[in-house]
Amino acid sequence: MAGCNSISKAPPSWFSQCWSSARRTKTLNFPFDTILAANPSDGLVRRLGLFDLILIGVGASVGAGIFVVTGTVARDAGPGVTISFILAGVSCIFNALCYAELASRFPAVVGGAYLYAYSAFNEITAFLVFGQLMLDYHIGAASIARSLASYVVTILELFPLFRDHIPSWIGHGGQEFLGGTLSINILAPILLALLTVILCWGVGESSMLNSLMTVTKVVIVIIVIFVGAFEVDVSNWSPFAPKGAKAILTGATVVFFAYVGFDAVANSAEEAKRPQRDLPLGIIGSLLICIVLYIGVCLVITGMVPYNLLGEDAPLAEAFKSKGLKYVSVLISIGAVAGLTTTLLVGLYVQSRLYLGLGRDGLLPSIFAKVHPTHHTPIHSQVWVGIVASILGGLFNVHMLSHILSVGSLLV
Repeated sequence: MAGCNSISKAPPSWFSQCWSSARRTKTLNFPFDTILAANPSDGLVRRLGLFDLILIGVGASVGAGIFVVTGTVARDAGPGVTISFILAGVSCIFNALCYAELASRFPAVVGGAYLYAYSAFNEITAFLVFGQLMLDYHIGAASIARSLASYVVTILELFPLFRDHIPSWIGHGGQEFLGGTLSINILAPILLALLTVILCWGVGESSMLNSLMTVTKVVIVIIVIFVGAFEVDVSNWSPFAPKGAKAILTGATVVFFAYVGFDAVANSAEEAKRPQRDLPLGIIGSLLICIVLYIGVCLVITGMVPYNLLGEDAPLAEAFKSKGLKYVSVLISIGAVAGLTTTLLVGLYVQSRLYLGLGRDGLLPSIFAKVHPTHHTPIHSQVWVGIVASILGGLFNVHMLSHILSVGSLLV
């Protein structure tokens, strides 16, 4: 009988302990008031207002793609690409409303989609969500850094001092090795390092840079829409849907990703001044601004040039050049740099906050949970994010990174 008792009281196996941990959930009864009031000196600082949050959402969503995606999709959907963006925007609004509701329920801590999955399902589901987010963010950051490096070199080559004097391994394409498997690029890691330093310095400084660059690109987009409106020939809008509703619906699925970025606002929960009020407003407000900007660009580009004559690589810039407005194409290049910079900055910012959340929950080493006592930023997480993106961006071109992302997404 004693032997039976000893067997029945044997410690649980490693697998049963792991399974028990994997099924843990976070309770909805967070002490929000206590957390908001305490805000310990070694934690994150609440410095982001509603305007900052809206600009974070716009900065994460509107990148250089607004000058490219609109034109490439219009080649198939025609002027009906406007409807494609409206349909994608409306579907995103429902998604954004869910994020807004969840953000108001969990206003005091970082985590975003990972935190929501942890509360609604369990720990293993949350970790898988984190894995998918990190795959997208890491490879996305590397890819954006490569594109940003190329745009920076393009602008530098406008000056005679740099024209035809910048080697490929610094900015453009990159120097290929091992049959094209590797493509060395020096400028991309340098740009990532600069943004990482700014993000480590403080949320106020990084928010200031994001606000400056986001306002710059939004102003440029508005100028592009305003100038282009005087070059519109309404006859180019007919037929409005040359390939029917199917092409418009297909276009909506493609441009849906142009709106994804409002989730970055949810990851700013612990640094928002009034999270329960401002997070939902920031999420919805940033999305509505993006919808208006995209619709304006779609109407202008399809009105200026017949949809079947739009270029593939830089359709908006080529449309203005065809009208003799070369200075607008220069503005578009500057807007592309600003757009890519904010998208990259916010992407790196969000990644570090996700690592911080998992470090606090014990799902990653505790070093990721440490916050600098003076700068109030998760420096270790931020540096790690910058290193990963720099390695990927320095060794692989955009084509290779997109293939890695495709394979990784299937595995996830």
